[in-house]
This record gives sequence, C-alpha cells and structure tokens, in this order.
Amino acid sequence: MLGAIIGDIVGSRFEMQNIKSKEFTLFDPQCRVTDDSILSLAICKALMESKRNQDLLPALTVKYMRVLGKQYPNAGYGDAFIRWLSAEIPRPYNSFGNGATMRVSGCAFFAKNLKEAQYLAKSVTEVTHNHPEALKGAEALTVAIYMAREGKSIHDIKEVILRDYYTIDFTLDSIRKEYTFSPYCQTTVPEAFEAFFESTSFEDAIRLAVSIGGDSDTIAAMTGSLADAYYGVPRSIRMQALPYLDQRLQAILFAFEKTIQD
Repeated sequence: MLGAIIGDIVGSRFEMQNIKSKEFTLFDPQCRVTDDSILSLAICKALMESKRNQDLLPALTVKYMRVLGKQYPNAGYGDAFIRWLSAEIPRPYNSFGNGATMRVSGCAFFAKNLKEAQYLAKSVTEVTHNHPEALKGAEALTVAIYMAREGKSIHDIKEVILRDYYTIDFTLDSIRKEYTFSPYCQTTVPEAFEAFFESTSFEDAIRLAVSIGGDSDTIAAMTGSLADAYYGVPRSIRMQALPYLDQRLQAILFAFEKTIQD
C-alpha cells in the first residue's frame, strides 16, 4: 500500500498548480504527505489492531483516524472531515467525496479473500462517507487492487470495473486540457482508474495520474495504490519516498507491511 503514499507525495505539489504533463521531477522539496497518506495509515493501524475481528473495525477506524488526524492537523482535510474530527460524537455525514477512496487500499492488502476485502472497505468507509457513490468508489478500488494482487491482467481488471462500477468512455489525452479540480468520487475515481489502465509501469501510472491535473495528490494516491499491487514499487522510488514520512508514520507502514507478509 506504499503506492498510495507515493502517489500522494508526488502529487502534493501539483494540487494547486497543475502541471498537465508527464514530464516533471518525481520528488521535490515541496512535496509532502497529506491527508491521503495520514488516513490510509490510520486505516492500516485499525486493521492491524482489529486482529481480523470485523466487529471491532469500525470503532478502531474512527479511533485512529481521529488520533492521527489530530496529530497532523495541517494535512489538508476537507471541511466536513475537520468537523468530524472535532465532534463530540463522530457520525457519518453522507459524503461522496474522494476521501472515501484515497484511504482504502490497506483493506485490499490485508484481506484474505475478495469478499473480506469488500466487507473491510465498506466498514472503514461508512464511518464517515456513507453515501452510495462513496461506498462504490471505495469498493471499486479495493476490488481492483485485490485482483491485481491475485495476478489478474489490466484487461481483466478493467472489464470488472466497467461492468460493475463505472463507465469510462474517455482517454486521458481527451480530457487533460479541460479537466479541472473535483473532490468527488464520481469525477476522480474513474480518472484514477484510466491512468492505471493506460500505464506501462508503476512510475508511468503515477506520472499519468498527475498529468491530468485536478486533485493531483488524491488521484495519484488512488492510481498509485493499484499500480503498487500490479507492478510493485521499485526500490529506488521507495527509498526516495520514505524520508517524507516521520518516524511515527514509518512505524505504522513497516508494521503493516510485516503483517501482510506474515
């Protein structure tokens, strides 16, 4: 699931200043981790502590998203999520924002089968984003990542996504010039999928995701999580990305990687 974090880091400096090109330096001093990484790692922490007791997962998800969210208050959360963080009793708020999808990749890496992956994605998403479009986005990405982990081809993954989740009737070249910022699942998740479908490598997938502009860090985080499962993360890119995480976040990442390898 490091791919989601790498996509977030690489895309972070382009969110407000879109580049509309694949030609850029991958890592830069202006890059940083944002809410995409923080909340992805919070979910990984919840998954590990649940010890596969699915009844515990929603409460643990709330706990660790609020703990890490408050420890990293300037990570770029949406207004509704900020209110949820400080609420006395946090409740879902019917959002269909792409925050539902950007943070869910750990579920696909943690699950032992596809049905479990789908259930985990729903459990960690609906504590905030309980709108059908948000739940669809989270499940679609989880299913795609799980399929990639199982060795399915890009063609097979695309077939399932088009059949069960989204109509993707565009290429990145056809939308790049006019595509603008959107925080919603309906107008970012299909674009993230298309970046993966057109890719030839992990790095190419990240560059394609950033190249369309818009919500660059989140689109690249979604694409990166899927590209990680399909291509793997090159060691050179991994080593460049890790210093952007502080010791607390690295500890969660390394523990989760060990958990899913055991």
